[in-house]
Amino acid sequence: MVAKILIRRRFKIGKKKEIFALFKKLRSAVLNQPGYISGETLLEHNDSQHMLVITTWENIESWHSWIKSSKRKGFDAMMEIYQEEPTEYEEYILGVSHLE
Repeated sequence: MVAKILIRRRFKIGKKKEIFALFKKLRSAVLNQPGYISGETLLEHNDSQHMLVITTWENIESWHSWIKSSKRKGFDAMMEIYQEEPTEYEEYILGVSHLE
């Protein structure tokens, strides 16, 4: 079942160049991950330090494989240097068939 993952980050002021360079590398790496479908990056309208990334995966297992990978952990460690607070993750499954 398709999974949507919401990833929230709050970055320090004045680090946009470094952050976007990391995101570019991360986006390139995730494109090759089994089960990855798409992703979008949003900045909060009134607070550009707050970022929301929404990724879509073929299933939750594919997402879990990626988030546990050493490559992903390396990117997270680099991003944490520029963050004001820890990353927040929310995992959603598309549809309601699992409620039955």
